[in-house]
Amino acid sequence: MAIQGTSSPSFFHTSPSANRVSHQRWVICGLLFLATVIAYIDRGVIAYLEKSLETIFPGLNSVKYGYITAAFQAAYAIGMVVAGGLTDKLGTRKAFAIAIGLWSIAAMLPGAAISVVTFGIAMFLLGLGEAANFPACIKTVAEWFPKRERALATGIFNSGANFGNIAVPLVVPALITLFSGWSLFGPKNAWRGAFVATGAAGLIWLVAWLVWYRRPDQHHSVSKAELDLILSDPLESAESIPWSHVLPRKETWAFAIGKFLTDPIWWFYLFWLPGYLQSTFSLSLSSNRLPLVVVYAISTVGSIGGGWISSRMLSAGKSANVSRKTAMLICALCVVPVFAAPFIHNLWAVVALVGLAAAAHQGWSANIFTLPSDMFPKAAVGSVIGIGGMSGAAGGVLMQLATGYIVKLTNSYVPLFVVACSAYLLALIIIHCITPKLAPVRID
Repeated sequence: MAIQGTSSPSFFHTSPSANRVSHQRWVICGLLFLATVIAYIDRGVIAYLEKSLETIFPGLNSVKYGYITAAFQAAYAIGMVVAGGLTDKLGTRKAFAIAIGLWSIAAMLPGAAISVVTFGIAMFLLGLGEAANFPACIKTVAEWFPKRERALATGIFNSGANFGNIAVPLVVPALITLFSGWSLFGPKNAWRGAFVATGAAGLIWLVAWLVWYRRPDQHHSVSKAELDLILSDPLESAESIPWSHVLPRKETWAFAIGKFLTDPIWWFYLFWLPGYLQSTFSLSLSSNRLPLVVVYAISTVGSIGGGWISSRMLSAGKSANVSRKTAMLICALCVVPVFAAPFIHNLWAVVALVGLAAAAHQGWSANIFTLPSDMFPKAAVGSVIGIGGMSGAAGGVLMQLATGYIVKLTNSYVPLFVVACSAYLLALIIIHCITPKLAPVRID
């Protein structure tokens, strides 16, 4: 599976001093963080502009918007099938480079949309490309970090989702103002420029990735001490493991079911929260910025905190089984109060409840994403993540379609918040019943 890297310029790769402990694994984690920020900006632009687009495209309502976001989710599910396996076969450097190149171009395409249908097609293509982000990130973490640091590293790069969501309400209005003065776009088409500009950011990241990324044993800036730390876990085979060997495993299905039940909740917040706050509290595009920033700022704490809890317990000598599941239980319990959100008429109280639930989801996500690398050999991690991601995206398709119809027919979000508050506890119970010990899987 190893991909031999090409030599790099000496000003990027210098041999570390024998007496110096390098920290290149955290630089790599920073690149994963930035990729996740870009992915969430690209997919978040449409959610922030939902109500504005309803005035631009006649006939766009909650049901049709649900179909557009479901198209993204369906493509995400399809992409996960391919992305996980390709990441294992091509290696993270090549697979990630291909993926972000494709999704950056796709992220610009909504700027050329002329109807609801073409918007849906553009979002479908975006979903295909972005599906590779998490399989590639998780596999990179498995290659660059020992098991005891993986949950923290995952929490850090996964917090990029929060920063991306924070950036959207800050960046998009500024871009619209900027492009309103351009003759190419003008005030009526400035939103098109926002899609083009945010999509182009991924191409800049691509250059940095190709210049800097190598496997740790091929990276000239990794000291022997850091390489020994990275490789401190028992040696595993690097030979690619086919889907036929991981799909029948109960551990794969424990992860997949957990993702199916909980991923849709995050997608519900991502695609529907901006419109929910705007319509419920009569907010304008500009006055909706601060509440969204606060929600995702709170969620950042959960992303890093959830990974820190389990990593701290592992360092204290607790087993991976106890550490991961304790952290996940804490997160699941913190989600429960969000059921009260649709019954509260104070904007900032709702923001606090949803922020807590979003933070808990990110803490949960940091730990559930680590389960495959806890149980499976590195060569199988990408495929297992792909299967779980596909399952989560399939659940997201159902959630997006259901949300569109529920909002249209009942003008109520109550059933959706009830599902959101209970999904995590149900998922944890199922995961524990299927994998009571999180034992390493031996794949022959």
